[in-house]
Amino acid sequence: MSQDIQIRPATVLPAKRTPITLLTSDGLRLVGELAVPADADPVGTLIWLHPLPTHGGMMDSHLLKKAAFRLPALAQLAVLRFNTRGTSSWQGTSEGEFDAGEAERHDVSAAVTWAVDAGLPARWLVGWSFGTELALKWGLDADASAPDAKTPGASAPAPGRGIEGAILLSPPLRRAGDADLDRWAASGKPLVALVPELDDYLRPDEARRRFARDPAAEVIAVPGAKHLWVGEPYVRIALSEIVRRVNPAALVPPTMTLPTHWEVPTDA
Repeated sequence: MSQDIQIRPATVLPAKRTPITLLTSDGLRLVGELAVPADADPVGTLIWLHPLPTHGGMMDSHLLKKAAFRLPALAQLAVLRFNTRGTSSWQGTSEGEFDAGEAERHDVSAAVTWAVDAGLPARWLVGWSFGTELALKWGLDADASAPDAKTPGASAPAPGRGIEGAILLSPPLRRAGDADLDRWAASGKPLVALVPELDDYLRPDEARRRFARDPAAEVIAVPGAKHLWVGEPYVRIALSEIVRRVNPAALVPPTMTLPTHWEVPTDA
């Protein structure tokens, strides 16, 4: 027998959750967690990059935590989240000091390399606010430096297969700029930007203008949403749009969004 429950903000669905440590090329240890489906192999991987740590951003910021709590079960995805250098959460403090998005290039690379080495499939960067700046500035460098150890029949790992693309939530486009967008355009890798209608930094019309430098970039305006994605309806929109790019088969009709309920086994 089972009981149908509604998925609420604090709902934690089944998954295997393991603390991990990322080692950066400049010698730091970063605190992280990997969540994978409880009873199946993941079909895709989300490598999350959190908001600005000097304004409270961390691996336990609510969108990252809800992704880890829900998406292994709802969408058969692996969710890797971590604290960038000098960032603290209840899971611990990463070594080093905040460097305004510069030395954090090593953190992005460490996360992608760890995911590749772990054999996690179809890896996407998912940045939120400051995390989008890291994805745009350093994601392609991490991609180029992360060989794919799973290349069949290869005598050596093949470079440039670290990530499939990047999904950006509330991109400010402050630290990252036109040159970064031009690099993504040249790479051919997909960029998807989820832009709140009422964002504090970059709103949909301006986002469309800025991202037009990359003809393959997709800008999705989210009516009523704000920069912090507060409110369960906006969380569901964000997570559904992420899954639409990484494992669309997990979305359910007629709305083609993530399920809002979960079957919990009960004693007979």
